[in-house]
Amino acid sequence: MRASRPSRRVVLAGAAAAAALTAVPMSQGRALAASAAPGYRWRNVVQGGTGFVTGVLFHPSVRGLAYARTDIGGAYRWDDSAARWTPLVDHLGWDDWNLLGVEAMAIDPGHPNRLYLALGTYAQSWASNGAVLRSDDRGATWSRTDLAVKLGANEDGRGAGERLLVDPRDSDTLWLGTRHDGLLKSTDRGATWAAATGFPGTPSASGQGVTLLVAAGRVLYAGWGDSDGTAANLYRTGDGVTWEAVPGQPSGAAAKVPIRAAYDKHTRELYLTYANAPGPNGQSDGSVHALCTANGKWREVTPVKPGGTTGDGGTDSFGYGGVAVDARRPGTLVVSTNNRWALVDTVFRSTDGGRSWTSLKDSAVFDVSETPYLKWGADAPKFGWWIQALALDPYDSRHVVYGTGATLYGTRDLKNWAPQVRGIEEASARLLISPPVGEAHLISGSGDIGVMYHEKLTASPSRGMASNPVFGTATGLAQAAAKPAYVVRTGWGDHGNGAYSNDGGRTWAPFAAQPSLAKDAPGPIAVNADGTALLWVFVHWDGTKYPAHRSTDNGATWTEVPSFPKGATPVADPADPTLFYAYDTDTGTLLASTDSGRTFTVRAGGLPSGDSQFELVAAPGRSGDLWLSLKANGLYRSTDGGLSFSKVASCWASYALGFGKAAEGADYPAVYMVGSTESITAVYRSDDEAKSWVRINDDRHQWGWTGEAIAGDPRVHGRVYLATNGRGIQYGEPV
Repeated sequence: MRASRPSRRVVLAGAAAAAALTAVPMSQGRALAASAAPGYRWRNVVQGGTGFVTGVLFHPSVRGLAYARTDIGGAYRWDDSAARWTPLVDHLGWDDWNLLGVEAMAIDPGHPNRLYLALGTYAQSWASNGAVLRSDDRGATWSRTDLAVKLGANEDGRGAGERLLVDPRDSDTLWLGTRHDGLLKSTDRGATWAAATGFPGTPSASGQGVTLLVAAGRVLYAGWGDSDGTAANLYRTGDGVTWEAVPGQPSGAAAKVPIRAAYDKHTRELYLTYANAPGPNGQSDGSVHALCTANGKWREVTPVKPGGTTGDGGTDSFGYGGVAVDARRPGTLVVSTNNRWALVDTVFRSTDGGRSWTSLKDSAVFDVSETPYLKWGADAPKFGWWIQALALDPYDSRHVVYGTGATLYGTRDLKNWAPQVRGIEEASARLLISPPVGEAHLISGSGDIGVMYHEKLTASPSRGMASNPVFGTATGLAQAAAKPAYVVRTGWGDHGNGAYSNDGGRTWAPFAAQPSLAKDAPGPIAVNADGTALLWVFVHWDGTKYPAHRSTDNGATWTEVPSFPKGATPVADPADPTLFYAYDTDTGTLLASTDSGRTFTVRAGGLPSGDSQFELVAAPGRSGDLWLSLKANGLYRSTDGGLSFSKVASCWASYALGFGKAAEGADYPAVYMVGSTESITAVYRSDDEAKSWVRINDDRHQWGWTGEAIAGDPRVHGRVYLATNGRGIQYGEPV
C-alpha cells in the first residue's frame, strides 16, 4: 500500500445526488432546532483520526481553546480540561451531506465565544451550495445561512487558507473567499452575504479563486490561486473597499499559488508559503517569503529549495504548506513542506525571522501507541504527508501541532511527538461485520485505512490496519456464517489485493494467487456459509465492470463465472453453503446459484434498476430470507430465495439495512435501517420484522450521509454500528 498517498472519498455523484439537493438564496438564514429521540447513546468507535485535518486555529485570547477542520468530517473544538476534541456539526443531516466538509473557519479575537464555519464539500454541479454557520457559544449551537455559491472542502486546495476572516476593524464584518465566485462580504456577522466590490480577482469556473485571507494589523491581504505565475496573486486593502496588488511580490513557478499566511505583530512581517499547485497533491515546487508591512520590502526565506537530489538519483520535489508564528517570541515561526515524497515532509523552525532553519523531523521521536495504525503495518510512523495545517500555541511556544492525511500530531518540547487526536474520527467507513462469537464485536473496512479488527470499541485497534497485505482502501469484507472464524477481505494494495483469516480477523494470510483484474479493479467478495467457496467481483474505479471469479482453495486458484452479473455484489446464504445470490442493478433482476457459485440463473425480474448502490442483504440464520434496500424505491423482501419479492409497506425509502440480536421474547432478529418512514431520513430499528419502526438517532446525531452500511450486534440487543462518510463508525446503545 502507498500509505503516504491515500485516496480521498466521494459520496454521491451525478443526477441522483443533484435530485436530492436544493439551493436556496444566498442571504437566507435560519436557526437550527434540536430534538432528542429518547433511549439511545451514540459514540464513535475509536480509530483515532484516520482522515485529512486541513486546518487548526488556536484562539489568541483564550488559553487552551482551539478548533480543527477536516475535508469531509466536520469541525471540532479542543476541550483542554479533557484533552480531547468535541465534534461540532454532527447535527447536519442526510439532505446536508455536502456540508460535512469544512472549507474554512474563523475566530473573533475580541469575542472569544464567536466561531464561524464555511461549509461545502464539493463545488461540482451535482453538489448543493455551501453554507456559513455562526455561533456565539463556541459551536454548541448554531445559526445558519445558506449561500448561493458552492465551496470545495474536499477538492484541490483544501489545505490552503483560511478563506474566512473576521475584519479586525469591525467584528460584524466578515470576508469569505470562494473558489469560483470571487470574494464575498458580510456586514451582519454572516447572516447575509454579497459580492465584495472592488476586488480585482476574476472568478473562474475551474479555478482556485481566493486561497487565503489574513489580517496584518488593520490591513487585509487576499491570496489569489489563479495566477499563471507572472500576474499578481496577492492583493490588499486598507479600507475594505479599494484593493491593490501588493508591490514587489514574488513570481515564478515556485510562488505561483499562495497557500497560507501568518502575521508576526512584533516584527510586522507577513510570512507566506507558496507552491506551484494548490495541493495537497501535485506540488513539485514552492517557496516561503516574508513581507515587511512597515516598508513594503520582501525577503525570500525558503528553508530548502525544491529540486535537489535525493541521493539515489531522484529529485526532491515538493511545495510549502503551513506557516505559523510565535505570538510571544518575535521572529520565531514554523513552516511545513508538502507533497515531499522522496525525502519525506517536515516542519522547519526558525528563531531569527527565517534567516536560518532547523528541521524538526531530524530529531523527532514518535509515540503512536494510542493509534497503532499509524505504523502502516510493520513500518515505523512517518513524520507525515499533506502537511498544510500547522499551528503554534500562542500560550506555549513549544506546543506545535500539524495535520496530516491521517492524524493531527503535536509536541510540547519540539522533539517528542504524538497524535493529539482524541475525539477526531474521520474515516469513510464502508464495510461492517459484527461477529457472533469471538473477542471482537466489530470488524470494519474503510477508505484509506483498509480493514481494522476492533477488539475494543473505546480504543484504537491494537493491531492497527490489517496487514499481510496492507490495503489502502477496503472493497470487500465477508465472514462465513456457519464458520465465523473464517473471514475474507479485498481492497487496493501494492502487495496483493485479497486475504483470508482463520481466527476471526486477528491475523491474515494473502491469497496465494489472484486474477489479473484484482490489482486494478478489486471489488467486493463473498464467502459461502461453510467457508468453502469464494466469489470475487471486479469493478474498476471508473465504473468498468468485469466477470466475477470463484475459488474453492482459499484463493490459490480462480475460475471465471460467466453467468454472474458483472459488477453485482455477491451475497451468500447464511444457512445453505450451496446458495449464493446477486442483484443485477442494471436490469432489476435477482439471480441465484444452487451449486456454490459455479453458475447463476434468474429467479425474479421487474424490480427497480439503474442504481449501483442498491443493496441485497440476507437475514442471519435463515435460508432464502432476502431483503432489498432500493433507496427511494423502498424496501423489498423475499422469503423464497428470491423467486418473488413483496414491498415492505412500513417505509418508503431504504438506503442501508442490517440485522442484530432479537429483542427479548422475539423470534426474529432486530432489523436496523437507514431510511425513511415519514418525512426524514434517519436511523431506525424494528423488532417485529419491519412491521413498525422506532427512530434511534436524534437531531443532534445525524452525521450527514450514512447510506453505506449498518450492522446490528448479534450478541447485544439494541447495539448498532453505523458507517458514515467522514465521521467514522458510530455505535448506538439503548440507555
